[in-house]
Amino acid sequence: MTPFVAEIIGTFLLILLGNGVVANVVLKDTKGSDSGWIVITTGWALAVFVGVVVAGPYSGAHINPAVTVGLAIAGKFDWGQVLPYIAGQMIGGGLGALFVWLFYRMHYQATTNILGIRATFCTHPEIRNNGNNFLSELIGTFVLVFVVLYITGAKLEDPNQTPVGLGSIGAIPVAFLVWAIGLSLGGTTGYAINPARDLSPRIVYSLLFTKKEESAGWDYAWIPVVGPLVGAAIAGGFYLVF
Repeated sequence: MTPFVAEIIGTFLLILLGNGVVANVVLKDTKGSDSGWIVITTGWALAVFVGVVVAGPYSGAHINPAVTVGLAIAGKFDWGQVLPYIAGQMIGGGLGALFVWLFYRMHYQATTNILGIRATFCTHPEIRNNGNNFLSELIGTFVLVFVVLYITGAKLEDPNQTPVGLGSIGAIPVAFLVWAIGLSLGGTTGYAINPARDLSPRIVYSLLFTKKEESAGWDYAWIPVVGPLVGAAIAGGFYLVF
């Protein structure tokens, strides 16, 4: 398996299980309907665990463009590999969202809450304020990338092994980190903290649900993309300084 394919598969699993738990909680007549925020944050943490376990040995399991950029800025990842990794992550994110829709298709048909349906694909803020929403995504991703950089601080003994990344230390610490971010910092925007987790599924949503009243929220869509990238860049810079 190449790193590019590993990032596709790892991100696919992340979104399939992450957006899948949102669908299980939000959509009508599911077994997990209305089971709440603890279930969603736990499901996302375990989704990260699964994605990292599978992709880790082959790509380092970034499964997030912000992580890839942050590691590159911190000197932990080759800039020449950044675009291929991000391409793989975006493809995997879109495929994951598509398969969530296929899996829960009958429940999508039974659900009338348009905003809830969209939430199973991409994020939206509880209180819309671009500045505060941007800051939420920036800070959440800063915490993610800054801590990941310290988790992956040790050098690999064999330079021929997989690139330094999330998978180099095992999946459990990263899963706990994402769980903590969701529980503590996820209440404002739904903690995208990952452009591939939001943008690719939003594109899929816009293709599947095209009615005017089912807008994909493109006026907001830049925030869960730019905010995480800025937060990751700051985290990479802080790591270099400290």
